[in-house]
Amino acid sequence: MVDMDAAIGFVVAHGDAVDRARLSHLRTGGMPSENLLADAEIGQAPSGGWPATWGGEVASVDATCFRLAELDDLGALDRPAARTALDWLASAQRPDGMWEEDETLAGEAPPWAQPGDPEARLYLTTNAAFWLGLTGYADPARAASQVIAAHVGPDGSWPSFLVSAWLGAGVLYQQGMFYESARLQIMLGDRLSRMTPADIALLAARLRRAGLATEDWLLAAARRRLSETQRSDGGWPSDDGRQFDVHTTLTAIRAAR
Repeated sequence: MVDMDAAIGFVVAHGDAVDRARLSHLRTGGMPSENLLADAEIGQAPSGGWPATWGGEVASVDATCFRLAELDDLGALDRPAARTALDWLASAQRPDGMWEEDETLAGEAPPWAQPGDPEARLYLTTNAAFWLGLTGYADPARAASQVIAAHVGPDGSWPSFLVSAWLGAGVLYQQGMFYESARLQIMLGDRLSRMTPADIALLAARLRRAGLATEDWLLAAARRRLSETQRSDGGWPSDDGRQFDVHTTLTAIRAAR
């Protein structure tokens, strides 16, 4: 089993004020101070989304979804900043049901957000639809779920980044498309032993947030892998360097609690 006390101790010892506020909300549902929430919401573009660090002042689908995930950990998705961002995200859906970054970002965007790239479009579509479906934006989430389902192969194969597979499985589950979601979940289960701890934590956290039961076979397998990969200091390693280990550990706590 995951050593939850050790994980909590790691965050308390190494996290900052926002990390400790996320931990408090995950453990007790407590709300952070107004000042801390205002800091977490800072930098919102006039359009309603948040720009990416690589994108100047242009609102980014990817960056906005990242901020929404942070605000979710703080219990702040009902605040005006998040609702404005969600409105923008819904308005940015394209006629084909998908999302894509603004064309002006093509020179700066990383591979997973590159305008015109099919894999990036699927990733951004699963990410945007996940947060919109979770917060009651039924029409855009439903339209996106049809696109997502159409890209799932009969064997569960998926033509995009692995992260978009578990986000897509979550969207399909939210929309009651359980068979299509299960095909992706089976593929993810086959890949679980080769995933990094950070990916396993994020997979389990997102699928739990989408509504899968704690006793679901994939979530149970993910928790076993997290217990096997937890370090002696209570934390889990990030794929992006030790400075993000606290973030990964908080995600693991959300997944395993």
